[in-house]
Amino acid sequence: MTTIRVTLLSVTLLLLGVIATVAQSKKPHIVFVIGDEEYRSEESMPMLGQLLHRELGARISLCYPLDDKGVINPNIINNIVGLEALKTADLMVVFARWRELPKEQAKWITDYAESGKPMVGFRTATHTFMYKTDSSMAYLNNYWPATVFGQQWIVHHGHFDDGKNPLTSVYVKPSSNTPILNGFQPFQAYSWLYHVDGGDWKLNGDCVPFLEGKSLKSKHEMEGKLDKFPITQPVAWTKSYTGKRGKTARVFFTTLGHPYDFKDVSMRKLALNGIYWALGLEKRIPQNGVNATFVEPYEPNNSGFGERFKPNRRPLVIKN
Repeated sequence: MTTIRVTLLSVTLLLLGVIATVAQSKKPHIVFVIGDEEYRSEESMPMLGQLLHRELGARISLCYPLDDKGVINPNIINNIVGLEALKTADLMVVFARWRELPKEQAKWITDYAESGKPMVGFRTATHTFMYKTDSSMAYLNNYWPATVFGQQWIVHHGHFDDGKNPLTSVYVKPSSNTPILNGFQPFQAYSWLYHVDGGDWKLNGDCVPFLEGKSLKSKHEMEGKLDKFPITQPVAWTKSYTGKRGKTARVFFTTLGHPYDFKDVSMRKLALNGIYWALGLEKRIPQNGVNATFVEPYEPNNSGFGERFKPNRRPLVIKN
């Protein structure tokens, strides 16, 4: 009888080990929600998708703003194609800015957020949506990003010579300890610093900042307003989000995201490590960080509005 119990216990432990191994080796489905007319997310996010496909074997879905000819146009604020991919996603990555999507498209995003599955946000995801006339959707403008990602849009320190010189010094917050920092080295970012904490504002929920940024050129310093808008700010944090269904999701967020930031290997490691962490794969982050060498050359256009994006580009399809 004792022998049978020991055998059953051994079999049970073996099965649990197999299940854990399968869970760790599962190739995740990562969906990128791209819709930003300023920071060339239509270039940086596919680049990250290629890296994740190579490193994780991940299935990648890239959802872009498209015109009626199927051409990428980030100035189209009311259409992101392919969001139904979120139905089978293991991770949603958002780099969108002031979108006014049809309700059925926005619902794919908000339903995913309520699923308890992980999320990652870059820079303008603090202001993913902007509904100016539909009061039933207005909660998405500020409340939703503040609750899900940790903060809404407030103000920045000024972009000045955009793309010509770095504007934020990025460094590790003292006493931070997270595998997301594996392989990370301090660097100077081209992103102008977002205000997210201090003065009349505080990060929301259980945010745990681990990177800080110091503005290298600040309009608030010039105007004597650093008491309201401190010259140092959190630029990356982790948090959780528990929605109306009571399901809790892991969330990684960074306010960095200028297209030139991603030329720096530390920015790419930050993004990739953060995605691994969100997926619960922190044990698979190497000591020196996830391999962030480019799959293809990355030479993005500079940030800026209007027609600053590369014209006549069709969606990249990453073969799974």
